[in-house]
Amino acid sequence: MTEFEMIAKTFQGLEEVLAKELKELGANEVAVGNRMVSFRGDKALMYKANFHLRTAIRILVPFLHFRAKSADEVYEICRKVEWEKYMLPGNSFAVDSVVYSEDFRHSKFVAYRVKDAIADYFREKHGKRPNVSVANPDLIFHIHISHDDCSLSLDSSGESLHKRGYRQETMEAPLNEVLAAGMILISGWDGKSDFVDPMCGSGTIPIEAALIARNMAPGLFRSRFAFEKWKDFDRDLFESIYNDDSGERRFEFSIRGYDKDPKAILTARRNAKAAGLLDMISFEVRDFKDFQPVNERTVMITNPPYGERLSNENLLGLYEMIGERLKHCFVGGEGWIISYRYECFDKIGLKPSAKIPLFNGALPCELRKYEIFDGRYDSFKRGEGSLKKENLPVRRGTTLRHKARLAEKAGDDRPFKKTEGKSFRKTEDRPFRKSEDKSFRKSEGKPFRKASEGGRQFGKTEGRFSRKESGRPMPKKGPKSGNKKQQ
Repeated sequence: MTEFEMIAKTFQGLEEVLAKELKELGANEVAVGNRMVSFRGDKALMYKANFHLRTAIRILVPFLHFRAKSADEVYEICRKVEWEKYMLPGNSFAVDSVVYSEDFRHSKFVAYRVKDAIADYFREKHGKRPNVSVANPDLIFHIHISHDDCSLSLDSSGESLHKRGYRQETMEAPLNEVLAAGMILISGWDGKSDFVDPMCGSGTIPIEAALIARNMAPGLFRSRFAFEKWKDFDRDLFESIYNDDSGERRFEFSIRGYDKDPKAILTARRNAKAAGLLDMISFEVRDFKDFQPVNERTVMITNPPYGERLSNENLLGLYEMIGERLKHCFVGGEGWIISYRYECFDKIGLKPSAKIPLFNGALPCELRKYEIFDGRYDSFKRGEGSLKKENLPVRRGTTLRHKARLAEKAGDDRPFKKTEGKSFRKTEDRPFRKSEDKSFRKSEGKPFRKASEGGRQFGKTEGRFSRKESGRPMPKKGPKSGNKKQQ
């Protein structure tokens, strides 16, 4: 089959993980960008990308590249496209847009002009205007503009791919499935040891871990993909991909999810049952402070509260308890924790061996790795312990400590203030987020990096194909950052 260009969208920080997934699927010319990975492949790969990728939000298929400096120019160029190649007059459609340009002040207006161009083309050629549908269109077109560089694409996914289809209910502020899967893939956990999430909420992390452990495609539970309504949709080809379970594997360890809220555990069980995974995940009502030491090597990944519904004192106490439980219950294992407050990480009281910048929605966070061992950290490094970082994504940004040093040298407003005769002193308690008035205060913490738009955010499928069953910066004279290899 003929190969063509495709673009997989993702969240900032997961680009390298997504690129690795694509290479394993057999994609060619894989190139990492900002919140996206471009690649080439045939129609079968496009189906597989939608069906198998765990860290992709959507798969776009560009079909037109051009330059324009106004919405009217975009309209004139789009009117010349032979739209019959992609749709029929009776199809409904929608247009999505992303614009980074001073020449285009309003992204929705650009989308509106593309809609006009498509409608006017069909009215002039066929005397019939296709319908525009926001809720459930047959086709979704996407226009991306950077300065004067424009590209038109077909959206092959439809609903965001984070909507797996197994989620029946949610708790407040549920973790995005793409982010949960990305955290597990970053950790390198491959189903060959025990896994636990002691604050699992509605069960997203344990369920994604079970899918990874069994190597089950995350698209199994979706009701539809946008490409199923394309003119050239190959049903037989997609059925063969959908029904191929040859890559699935057995899982011989345990996955456990705990939460002190009984309602959260009930919700997690319903979601796991919808995914057909309830028999391999153990959900139990239990407070993390009552967690007992584990006998076997265990990987812990969790998304604790960030303080939205807790007082500062209770929040810091929670993270202090997390550090104490890690140290005493997970010896020989490792813990991965995502949060966005320096103060919370400080209260854990353990030295992280990796820090990965990620976004949870619009919140700039860090995913930190803690390797749990007996004795001192320097003894661990000299002895049998080793800090394995081959699974970590490449980091193109600077570390937090390096950013603090750069800000101090430049004399900019920063979350750390210098005092006479001292290196640094801690300022007021500061989160990694904006303050309540939605603006950054000079004395409070800046985020890890500029927040970016996240991805857009049902039982098993019926009527589908059959299937076999604030913290301190380093002192000025401290050691240099050791994260160069990750950049």
